[in-house]
Amino acid sequence: MEIVVTGRNTEVKDSFRTHLSDKLQKIEQFAPHTQRVEVEITHEPNPSQNDTSERIEITVRDKGPVVRAEASASDRYGALDLAAQKLFERLRRKHEKLKNRRKGDKREHPVEDLPIEELLSKPEPEVEEEEQRIPREPGETVETPLGDSPAIVRQKLYEAKPMSIEQAIDEMELVGHPFYLFIDEETKQPCAAYRRRGWTYGVIRLDATTSDYGPGEES
Repeated sequence: MEIVVTGRNTEVKDSFRTHLSDKLQKIEQFAPHTQRVEVEITHEPNPSQNDTSERIEITVRDKGPVVRAEASASDRYGALDLAAQKLFERLRRKHEKLKNRRKGDKREHPVEDLPIEELLSKPEPEVEEEEQRIPREPGETVETPLGDSPAIVRQKLYEAKPMSIEQAIDEMELVGHPFYLFIDEETKQPCAAYRRRGWTYGVIRLDATTSDYGPGEES
């Protein structure tokens, strides 16, 4: 199991890398076929956010769907404990679902995950031609300023394969997002599943066949 650690606005000491590696060994109990674990550690320098200045995001990639968890705390070790706790619980639920499916459920396993926050970015303003505004290769990340504001828009490109609504909801729960983008395998429409109150969910569909009309044009 490969563990890749990335620091954003911070350096990661060897002592913390060792502690992190020891804690994440438990992943193999629930996902023995894990190939790669990606850990992103972010430090927020703003003094007004001291209580959440350390954020850790852990992503587990194996032969099935991606599982992700993240947490923030005032110190790095506390953030790791919270994120790992969420991650182990999601891996346990995934493990139990796979066991139940092997006992008689013939559905196909869900496909790769499609993080929502990174894909629902606002359109970019016009920039110089040599500046890349959007990611062009799967897995590539591009960060650009939002107009003249200090806000930064981070975009990442993922491959999307058609799936059922049930699979999309499973994926959403595994990565811990409040909503989830996917392509409906029956209609081929771009869709977004989201949580409602209680144990109910909603689905928003986009009509990708709608024509664009220029100024003065009518249908």
